Amino acid sequence: MSKPVVLAQSAAMRQRSLAERAAGKAIGLVPTMGALHEGHLALMRRARAENGFVVASIFVNPTQFGPGEDFERYPRDLDKDLALCGGAGVDAVFAPPAEEMYPEDFSLSVDPGAVAQPLEGMSRPGHFRGVATVVAKLFNIVLPDRAYFGQKDAQQLAVIRNLVRGLNFGVEVVACPTVRESDGLAMSSRNACLNPGERQAALCLSRALNIAKDLVAGGERRAPEVAAAMAEEIVAEPLAELDYAAVVDPDSFEDVEKLSRPALALLAVRLGKTRLIDNELLEPAGKAGKKRI
Repeated sequence: MSKPVVLAQSAAMRQRSLAERAAGKAIGLVPTMGALHEGHLALMRRARAENGFVVASIFVNPTQFGPGEDFERYPRDLDKDLALCGGAGVDAVFAPPAEEMYPEDFSLSVDPGAVAQPLEGMSRPGHFRGVATVVAKLFNIVLPDRAYFGQKDAQQLAVIRNLVRGLNFGVEVVACPTVRESDGLAMSSRNACLNPGERQAALCLSRALNIAKDLVAGGERRAPEVAAAMAEEIVAEPLAELDYAAVVDPDSFEDVEKLSRPALALLAVRLGKTRLIDNELLEPAGKAGKKRI
């Protein structure tokens, strides 16, 4: 694959997108914060298969990190990321400096709505406001027809769908399955921050989610009992600190009491200085319902 063109200025990116659209090409966008892994590459390959022009953004967005979070520690390797983008068929990489996205006089933000309030919204105040703001900006700069996001960040995906509906963006949001390591750990850029002991301990997340699936497959329909079983598995791991274990409605992200239709099992866990999230769709046998997350 050829090396992607790298654009750092919004005007240049928008001009290139307009030219590609004028040539009759659909535009696919894969927003990232870099530190790319196979999960990101799966999104890029999907975008490549479905669009004539593929853009990946690489921007570690400061507004979605709260005080004391890992903004400074977040892994960065632009040269490696560009090589991976080229291998995945990306045509252009939008990699703006912070001052391009947030000039000194920038004072606007996008309210992400009610779906952003529970869970991650409570644990990371302001996080989804930062996500919604930067994604809105990326949509206006890149002008994509389709944008690709991983299902691992399930609540973020719901926030972005709400953003697209609420602000009438003409963008199709494409959700792609979580990509996992061979031992079950969901791929994440933050996995690189784990030491060997923490990396082994992180498997408690996938174990807990498998316990939830097994309970539901075995007939358990009390959502609080499923959430409690997940929490018990996390607490049993000495290196893990549970932030939350929840079973929620896939659209509202509100807690459910009875599993009468598909629901999401969600986890957030700290291992040392690293915070990981993961989720799994729970589908009660014989119950029809919305499978989208």
